[in-house]
Amino acid sequence: MKHDPISKTDTVGDFIAHYLAEIGVSVMFGVISIHNMPILDAVARQGRIRFVPARGEAGAMNMADAYARVSGGLGVCLTSTGTAAGNAAGAQAEALTAGSRVLHITTQVDLGYADRDRAAIHDVPRQPEMLRGVSKSVHRMWDSNGAIGALTAAVSDALSAPSGPVSLEIPVDVQRAPAVVMAAVHAPVPTRPSAPQSAVEEMARLITQAKRPLIWLGGGARGAVEEATELMRRGVGVVTSTNGRGVVSEEEAANLGAFNMGPDAMELYGSCDLMLVVGSRLRGNETRNNKMPLPRPLLQIDADAGQGGRNYPVDVFAHGDAADTLRRLLALLPETLDTDEALAFDIARLKAQAEGRLRDTLGPYTVVAEAISGAVGAGGNAWVRDVTISNSTYGNRYVRLSDPRQGVHALGGGIGQGVAMGIGAALASHGPKAITLLGDGGTMLGLAEMITAVDEKAPLVYVLMNDQAYGVIENIQDAQYDRRRHYSKVAVPEFGAFCGSIGMPHVKVDRVDAFEAALQAALATEGPRVIEVDMCAIGPFAEAFAGPPAGAAGKKE
Repeated sequence: MKHDPISKTDTVGDFIAHYLAEIGVSVMFGVISIHNMPILDAVARQGRIRFVPARGEAGAMNMADAYARVSGGLGVCLTSTGTAAGNAAGAQAEALTAGSRVLHITTQVDLGYADRDRAAIHDVPRQPEMLRGVSKSVHRMWDSNGAIGALTAAVSDALSAPSGPVSLEIPVDVQRAPAVVMAAVHAPVPTRPSAPQSAVEEMARLITQAKRPLIWLGGGARGAVEEATELMRRGVGVVTSTNGRGVVSEEEAANLGAFNMGPDAMELYGSCDLMLVVGSRLRGNETRNNKMPLPRPLLQIDADAGQGGRNYPVDVFAHGDAADTLRRLLALLPETLDTDEALAFDIARLKAQAEGRLRDTLGPYTVVAEAISGAVGAGGNAWVRDVTISNSTYGNRYVRLSDPRQGVHALGGGIGQGVAMGIGAALASHGPKAITLLGDGGTMLGLAEMITAVDEKAPLVYVLMNDQAYGVIENIQDAQYDRRRHYSKVAVPEFGAFCGSIGMPHVKVDRVDAFEAALQAALATEGPRVIEVDMCAIGPFAEAFAGPPAGAAGKKE
């Protein structure tokens, strides 16, 4: 739908709202402030973008991050100056870890006072330095003439490979300045690095020679669904990082999923004669601190040139966009590779073994894992997870995903981001509810955003696992500190009473056989719901989880 160009009396704030709507932004998240009112007043008057008022800037950033991951588009977060921008920093570090396409529009004091330490209200003289620590890049809009350039540069950076959150500072007096009239706004086209053809040809030669090749898919491969699936169809086995889950459907027999470092994975790697790593950093918590043996030759495709061979020495490195590089690779490969016909069967067998081994550790919570996996698989629901024992055990692996946009989790390991992430994922879903897994400790950090979920009628179900403690910390204390438990108990509210006070429907489950019915009932209703799982009543896992194994021998850290 076309709109008339902005008038000569409009402000830069009007132009920002107009620009974002023209490039397809329909939802943005943030907290209103005196320093961003020129933008939000324009957003409200134009009525083309839904603004979600979060209770805090950290929550707003988590929402924008999850929205970007599930929608596949641009997440937009709006904060104020100084402390407000700092409030978003931890959540923006998570977006940076995940490479999320987020535009963080923050503000600055009047341009004449910026960077001068003149004690203007909200001023932080080194705000750009703070933002650089959690951003792919940082931009400033210096005047109305450069509004189009600053916006285009920031959006292009956020979307271009390797993607990541980009911060754009806009001084408040620049927001109020008269805008420059433009006849039209054109959305930037993201740039993608193109891998050298010689590297692609060398990879094709090695893959053609391999009998049991594997591809390891990371978050950087989320845009290469068709290409990665076709490579599997031609005879290549699949394993993924947690952020690469669903790039190839986990219902496929030849996909081991994120069971990537257990004994079953080790058996598979030992039998394979090539691994192609696409868009993954081979992070330490998924490779036993980079000591896990991987098949050779080891090939790597990454849009970030600096990631080449960073955690493992590689035999061939192609600096390029995942989808484009895999597409060119497929053009050089035969329709069916001369690979071991037993490879897919072996992967399916080993995955079944890994799933069975995992079920044995869950005890009564096998019922919870099965119910959630069935709901996510049947309905295509987004599967959002905070850092909690339930996610570290079954959430990151057992609940099967068929699309990479279903999966959202706190990749950087920061607790307390799930409540807000669930809202962003839910508003991006345009379909089934987002199922969001929380722990009681993390919920306390994001509790206020449950009010945002109610206000926005967000289509989600919170599954709140309540053991009234930092459970994994207690398990580590038991395993490594002679059962000396200090500072790990968590005082929590009566969640039913809290939910009642904000108009959030709530049900407590104290028997696992009641969980599936509660989940199905919550999924069938409108708006947000909380299912509180009383772990103190149900009892412990069959095996205590005290963190992932580390080192080649798999010893606990």
